Amino acid sequence: MSQYTATTLTITSNNQTSYAYRRFGKTGTIPVVFLQHFRGNIDNWDPALVDDIAAEREVILFDNSGVGRSTGTTPQTITEMARGALGFIDALGLTTVDLLGFSLGGFIAQEVVLLRPHLVRRLILAGTGPEGGRDMHGWKDDIRSHAIKDVQGAEDIYYLFFAQTQNSQAKGQEFVGRIFTRTEDRDETPSLATRDAQDEAIIRWGIPNMGKLARLAGITQPTLVANGNNDIMVPTVNSYLLAGHIPNAELIIYPDANHGFLFQYPHEFAGEVNRFLNKA
Repeated sequence: MSQYTATTLTITSNNQTSYAYRRFGKTGTIPVVFLQHFRGNIDNWDPALVDDIAAEREVILFDNSGVGRSTGTTPQTITEMARGALGFIDALGLTTVDLLGFSLGGFIAQEVVLLRPHLVRRLILAGTGPEGGRDMHGWKDDIRSHAIKDVQGAEDIYYLFFAQTQNSQAKGQEFVGRIFTRTEDRDETPSLATRDAQDEAIIRWGIPNMGKLARLAGITQPTLVANGNNDIMVPTVNSYLLAGHIPNAELIIYPDANHGFLFQYPHEFAGEVNRFLNKA
């Protein structure tokens, strides 16, 4: 099985939400549940990253409530998105998971751990930041013009996720090629209503409040924090804040990289993820 070929399945939770998901990789391991970025769906996960992790761990990719092929309505708060993720995990009958949250998914992952600390064994926070962090209260106009465009194209991915250097942009083109290689059983593009709800939730999360950093002491799980050295969507300083306030955290910063560092360095980051998750 691979991100290129895994079948898209559905499961219905107690709240009658039907969640779309893919589950594959090394069976008999603690599954890694992936939490996706703003406007992303299952097919926006890089096969190069996911398949490398799946070689050593079972991976679960899913659409949260109202996203892609999942039913229901997309919530307007991170806490309710976390409850949606918990509804999905509960529907699968999982009692122990590892979480990998990217961007918006990293906000949700933090809330999942704080709401259900006994569920999560290890946590990976990629290209994300704490509630009330620095320069997170809405995007600058140039970033926003790409992020909320009704119909996005490859040029928006290159701008938002990759540094404005020849090497990074070339890696961006490779990434776009990978995520559009799959042609059968593709996920549905998230709706504009989902975009608007997620946008509101992100803005609320980013209201400046350094007092909110105290909440991070509640995340006692081993945590891997990673980012590019010049993230324009969730400024890199916020990764330092996470690593500094989560009691058992380690930090990796990738050079010449923007928000999508994990897609620019998919094999390298997957190797770090596997190393981190395979620790005793």
